[in-house]
Amino acid sequence: MKRVTIIDYGLGNLFNLETALRVVGADAVVTSDPAEAQRAERLVLPGVGAFGPGMKVLREKSFEPAIREFAASGRPLLGICLGMQFLMTESEEDGVHGGFDFIAGRVVRFESEQAGERVCKVPQISWNALVENERAERPWAESVLRDVPVGANMYFVHSYYVKTVSPAATVAYTEYGGQRYSSVVGQGNVHGAQFHPERSGAHGLHLLKNFLEL
Repeated sequence: MKRVTIIDYGLGNLFNLETALRVVGADAVVTSDPAEAQRAERLVLPGVGAFGPGMKVLREKSFEPAIREFAASGRPLLGICLGMQFLMTESEEDGVHGGFDFIAGRVVRFESEQAGERVCKVPQISWNALVENERAERPWAESVLRDVPVGANMYFVHSYYVKTVSPAATVAYTEYGGQRYSSVVGQGNVHGAQFHPERSGAHGLHLLKNFLEL
């Protein structure tokens, strides 16, 4: 049984994620101990809320050096929702805040209005489709989306989205409010999903299963 460690830094309900990982055959462990996170076989960085306060808590609880050391080791790391945004260089949410910079990219806000007209509801709280990025460094079939159908719908809840500097770091895009953004990223041993796989039905569970097999 593959062991997966989920970081608990106090931001988010982790019960559904832990349950989903166990459903796909993982020995899922939730930890608030940075040392245990650093020793993990596979590590999941979840998150809900705002970027700046989230990174602040990770630093205050000494998770930042543990996550950096883990990522440098080459073991599989998966960021989910806000956790994926933490993987980027920086975020413009409530000022500019630095992230881990594992993947060069910026986190920006959806524009709900253009020329005075409402174009989308923010936050996006909905099911939305994954679009294959044919310029990706890691092909769909070799990523955490292996055997997930192109066009599969996943469950999103977010007001900010990721723009990777290099299109090659984006495995899949999603479109909302006229904006095309990175919804699945992958570079080396670092992976990210903007949506909640644990709330995305069979396709989301398959992504988690693929993560176990990396």
